[in-house]
Amino acid sequence: MSATAVKILPNYINGAWVPSASSELLDVQNPATGAVLSQVPLSGASDVDQAVQAARAAFPAWKAKSTIERARWLFGFRQQLEEHKDRLAECVTAEMGKTFPDARAEVERMIEMVECACAIPTTMQGRTLEGVATNVDAETIRQPVGVCAAITPFNFPAMVPMWFLPFAIATGNTFILKPSEQVPMTQQIVFELIDGLGLPPGVVNMVNGSRDVVNAILDHPGIDAVSFVGSAATAQYIYERAAASKKRVQALGGAKNSMVVMPDAVMDKTADNILGSAFGAAGQRCMAGSIVVAVGGAWAELAKELVPRTEALTVGDGMEQGTSVGPVVSCEARDRIRGMIDNALEQGATLAVDGREPGLPAEGAYVGPTIVQGVTDAMEISREEVFGPVLSVVEVDTLADAIAFVNGSRYGNGTSIFTESGAAVRRYRHEVEVGMIGVNVGVAAPVAFFPFSGWKDSFLGDLHAHGTDGVDFFTRKKTVTSRWFSDGQTGKYFVEQGD
Repeated sequence: MSATAVKILPNYINGAWVPSASSELLDVQNPATGAVLSQVPLSGASDVDQAVQAARAAFPAWKAKSTIERARWLFGFRQQLEEHKDRLAECVTAEMGKTFPDARAEVERMIEMVECACAIPTTMQGRTLEGVATNVDAETIRQPVGVCAAITPFNFPAMVPMWFLPFAIATGNTFILKPSEQVPMTQQIVFELIDGLGLPPGVVNMVNGSRDVVNAILDHPGIDAVSFVGSAATAQYIYERAAASKKRVQALGGAKNSMVVMPDAVMDKTADNILGSAFGAAGQRCMAGSIVVAVGGAWAELAKELVPRTEALTVGDGMEQGTSVGPVVSCEARDRIRGMIDNALEQGATLAVDGREPGLPAEGAYVGPTIVQGVTDAMEISREEVFGPVLSVVEVDTLADAIAFVNGSRYGNGTSIFTESGAAVRRYRHEVEVGMIGVNVGVAAPVAFFPFSGWKDSFLGDLHAHGTDGVDFFTRKKTVTSRWFSDGQTGKYFVEQGD
């Protein structure tokens, strides 16, 4: 398909589809084939300002809506997502590359986020204490922050925007989304569904683009809060620049998640969990398990289960039935990942499974599942995020050594331990410096009612995404202390002894 035949994606501002003011375009490609699917405009500051003005104008009336009314709109939104989930999943596969079953699972998690936000009449409740002093009561209420924006990544084009959008508008804010310019098409479908639900104009807006849009969001005085998911370096940039303009910020960065395997682990079940964690979505998840830390000789037994399972995985187009691992997001990403594998080999590591050349057409961004063994903590591949279907193996003597290895990382997103020892689990969960922990679970990502609670360089800010933290982030607390001088019956003043 030629670039001239494809659709140029519009922005969505003030309840209408509008063309970007920019004429600069970027091709959106199918990573499995290289085919151009659409073109996305690289919007600029004027497009962002247009969205901010619409959001600010819509804010007072939307804030004044009852929480029940806002929740009812989300129930309708949830129903539309449910009815179109196959269409959404197909789009995720087409533009991002993950297999269709994996994309369906992502859409299910997307819907789960909206379901959680529907509980806002309960989760937005404040606190009241009667009689803090004589005839004096105190109450804390929550009110929306104002205009909120989210800058989201390529790896979950359906789910991650819903970490923010439903919680922001449920709590009474208005919202601007900047989806990744690599995968903008899924949110075009989402906003088509929003457009048909009768939401007041300006409550939700979407501006496509890249760095210029990001900087305009960070600097615009009309935006009160910014949410971000992406690399650690960009998260720091987002956090510092947005905070400098006095915005509330939550910036979720990169990860290097270890899976500790003890000698007493149930190896077949452990291998199945590691397989999905390391190679699901072609390893392009911030919760992917990218390192096995094998304790006390556990690797020899685990390898008997894990290596043949890995070799049996099929690589190909995510829409083809039977495909286990789809392409990575781009050929640039493919080449970077292969380069990191080669670098590890040059430093002395070896390959238990070599997926660098899966034997597929060069125009596809394919890297097969790869297991790198003999990895040490001095190697780049043990410390830096690969973001591809690559599993490194580090061998240590004791659980204490494993904890020291995990805690030595600058990241603290997720980790898992595989063991049947309750004592080992208790020590691990107590001592490890990571925000999300799985016990015999490969991907320790929490459900929507719990916060996505990364630590260290994996998160900058104070309040995490979704769960109770999501409600806290999108609201400000206001405490009211009240006293009345009449007796409540006659309207006459009364005087309490000592007043």
